[in-house]
Amino acid sequence: MPAPTLPPRMPAVRLAIVTTALLAGCATGPQANPDDPLEPMNRAVYTVNDKLDQYVAVPVAKGYKAVTPEPVRTAVTNFFSNLADVGNFANNLLQGKGVAAAESFMRVAVNSVLGIGGLIDIATPAGLPKHSQDFGLTLGTWGVPSGPYLVLPFFGPSSFRDGVGLYVNFWFDPVTYTEPAVRNSLFGLNVVDTRTNLLAATDLLKLAALDKYAFVRDGYLQRRRSLLGDSAALPDYGEDEDDAGAAAPAPAAPAEPVAPAGTPVPAQPSAPR
Repeated sequence: MPAPTLPPRMPAVRLAIVTTALLAGCATGPQANPDDPLEPMNRAVYTVNDKLDQYVAVPVAKGYKAVTPEPVRTAVTNFFSNLADVGNFANNLLQGKGVAAAESFMRVAVNSVLGIGGLIDIATPAGLPKHSQDFGLTLGTWGVPSGPYLVLPFFGPSSFRDGVGLYVNFWFDPVTYTEPAVRNSLFGLNVVDTRTNLLAATDLLKLAALDKYAFVRDGYLQRRRSLLGDSAALPDYGEDEDDAGAAAPAPAAPAEPVAPAGTPVPAQPSAPR
């Protein structure tokens, strides 16, 4: 798109307005991402989320990390991971994945009883793998299209389908049914704990992305498609070395990666407080 000719002393405010207009126009032009028809609005929400993250969530997360011993932080993470396995059990069951549902149920039982309410992860070393699922993936498993990409205030990357799933996930969380004071405190602690665990990912995002918005969007969409079994969603990096001898000779090809960083997003579940 040709850039307009600007007077050499054009005021900074007018320059910013023109630049913003150009970005909005490009977002709906021939170079627009077909998965993101709402890009101008999404970019605006992303910017607000990013500022809240930068000036509120990150300082709180760094303070929490500084004053909380690592064993305590690990216990908190394990506690919320154990609660998330309740939703994992329900979604695996709804998707018809009997083995994964049974293992998720056993994880909750083992960690809740032997792991002191989930503060210690006993199930993983015992050979019960975690099967992370959510209702957005459940809808996708049964053929519901994702719809356009959508950036939600505070919650960050999503889609029309995953936005509905986000609401249902809220009702799968046992914390939802506790007293309001306890529920709100636990939700807040979950947000802080999740954001603390993503501090390193934020640093990586700053180094890796020229356009953070597009980087987060593409990573999110690729990840969701790969979780639904789309083998073409993620780049093909070639075969593993262990399989090279058994496969036909092929040119060598030059690894989650992209956790949808951006803004703090509670792992499971999420809903407006």
